[in-house]
Formats: sequence, C-alpha cells, structure tokens
Amino acid sequence: MALDRDSYIFREGTTPNTRASISSKVKIFSYAPDSNNFIQVGVIGTFSPSSSRGVEAVRGVGFGDQIAELVPQVEEPIELSVSRTALYLSNVFQAFGYRGGIDGLVRSLKHHRWPFDVKQETIFSELAYAEQLTATGPGTVAASDGTRRALLTFYEACWMSSWGTSYEAESTIINEDVTIVVSDIIDGASIYGEEIASGNAPAGIASTAGGAIINSLRYVAGNAGLTTNIL
Repeated sequence: MALDRDSYIFREGTTPNTRASISSKVKIFSYAPDSNNFIQVGVIGTFSPSSSRGVEAVRGVGFGDQIAELVPQVEEPIELSVSRTALYLSNVFQAFGYRGGIDGLVRSLKHHRWPFDVKQETIFSELAYAEQLTATGPGTVAASDGTRRALLTFYEACWMSSWGTSYEAESTIINEDVTIVVSDIIDGASIYGEEIASGNAPAGIASTAGGAIINSLRYVAGNAGLTTNIL
C-alpha cells in the first residue's frame, strides 16, 4: 500500500462558507490496493464527469417543417476525466486500487483485470447545512468526517480507457491523466427502476413527486398545439 498516505501531502485545510458550491468541498474516494474501504484520493488536479445522449426528431410527411416529438436515445457511457499529480509512492493506478508503482507490476491498462468504484462527496457549507437541517433525502448523508452533510454520487464498475503522462523540461511537476468509463451512476440509497420520481412529471402521472405541475404545455389536457398565444 502507498507509504505516503499519512504524510503532510494529504494534510487538510479549511474552506470558506459560501452558498455557491466550490471545488475544495468535493472529495473523491476509491479503493487503495489491499483496502476494503473507500479512501480519499489526494492531489487530484481536475475531476470532470460528463455524460451525453442523442435526441432524435420524429417528423411526418405532409406536416411541413414540424417536429412531432423528440425521442431521447440511449445514454452513452459516463466518462470521468481525471488529472492527478504523480507521487513517487503513489501513482494514479494505485489511487484507484491497482497494484502499480511500489505496490506491484501494473504498468499498463492491459494489466487491469477488475473494475473499481469511485465515490464523490460534495460537502455542504455551514450556510447550506443550516438551511436544510431537516433534509433527509436519499443520497444526502453524513460527510466522511461526521460533521457536515454531503451529497453522494457513486460511479460503479469503472474501467480506465486511456492513460497518459508527459515529462516536460519547462515544468517539473508530473501529472497523470486518465479517462474512466462508468458502468452506472447512483446515489447509494435510492431504488432505481422504470417509474422513478425524477421530476417534471405532469399531473395525473403516478411518478409525480411534489404535487401536480405543468412541466410542458404539450401535456396540458385539451391542448393539441394547434394554436397558441404564448409570448
């Protein structure tokens, strides 16, 4: 296991209290080699999750230049782009559980035989915490230090699809960049399925949460979309 995990490199500082979410309150966890518990990953320079899916237009011959409906396609695999400072005793492979560096023989993506999980904690500031003391929603639990609540996101069964580094004469710091492909994303507490309460459901739909709403004029009873005086 990386020998410098308890060194001054991983000493924590304080963060300002704001209503805006700030990056210094985002913590990233994974499994270190030989560890059965999530351990915070240090010296991450950037952590960039991204997802996308296509939306296809349905049109009809004889109805002019008009979209009948937009149909979402399947989501592409979620990707995490991570840039981390390389340490002598802890490289990016080790940070996500593989036996690289001083822990073993892993030197390439082809040596990865098993996937890994990543946990993201967004710690609430004291201002935000005070405003939602009664909130008990799923995925909103105690922070790792037990003092503040946090939003949790779990990235399940991840694989690295690319790895790269560079050694530059004009910059002494060595960074490692990896792209991580995610099998699934959850909050760690909810039950997911067909009729999840995801929001924006119109009145009369079983999955509506939080009362009846008008999320789109297309779903208002009696509206055929033939005329409108909406500005």
